[in-house]
Amino acid sequence: MQPETDSALFVQSFARGLEVIEAFGQAPAMTLTEVAEATGLSRATARRFLHTLVGLGYMRATEKTFELTPKIMNLGFAYLASQPLVKLVDPVLAALAKKLGHSTSVSVLEGTDVVYIARQETTSIMRVNITVGTRFPAYATSMGRVLLAGLDDAELNEYFAQAELTEVTAETLTDQGSLRAELSNIRAQGYAIVEGELEVGLASVAVPIRNRANKTVAALNTSVTVTRHTPDDLTELLPALLDAADEVSNAL
Repeated sequence: MQPETDSALFVQSFARGLEVIEAFGQAPAMTLTEVAEATGLSRATARRFLHTLVGLGYMRATEKTFELTPKIMNLGFAYLASQPLVKLVDPVLAALAKKLGHSTSVSVLEGTDVVYIARQETTSIMRVNITVGTRFPAYATSMGRVLLAGLDDAELNEYFAQAELTEVTAETLTDQGSLRAELSNIRAQGYAIVEGELEVGLASVAVPIRNRANKTVAALNTSVTVTRHTPDDLTELLPALLDAADEVSNAL
């Protein structure tokens, strides 16, 4: 949902401070000019926010750049610590990864991205290092498509109004009509398989985690390399994935 920025309760200065923090998702270190350009703030305003964050210990300043400190993780861990879902999935993911011999993950939908909230690593098969907090465009991932398939019509329309459907690889599905058709199939079959759309040579399968109201609240997946596995191998992993998802869903 779009934030109610026109509400009398909305604090614009606080929102701008958060935008400064989020800008560092683009690069680990940024100059004042780069932060101002990334946020649309004036240099003077950006400078005040940056030095406030430095004073609070969330950021450090070097001679020419600014960078986040580990203290910023406290903000994310506050969310994780407050979510019963995170506590539930960790042991389930560990057992599932051991059973399958592949890394397993759980993510939620945040805006137009999937955000990883839990992960059990076995061997890394992606060029990008995935950790809790990693984000990917939802339309290009198996977990993202499972989450999108769980939206109602109004929510899905809002998603497509906001999402920029650009190619991540040459295989990425970016046509809205084709994506909607794919989401309908996923909704009917109860799982999603994506091959080569997020990273060439990578295939993944995801299933939904639902709450007691049968609403999809998260997605669980595992990934394999296509050089060692076929799409049929992914479907063979489905029973274990579905059992794990049901275990979490039943505990919510």
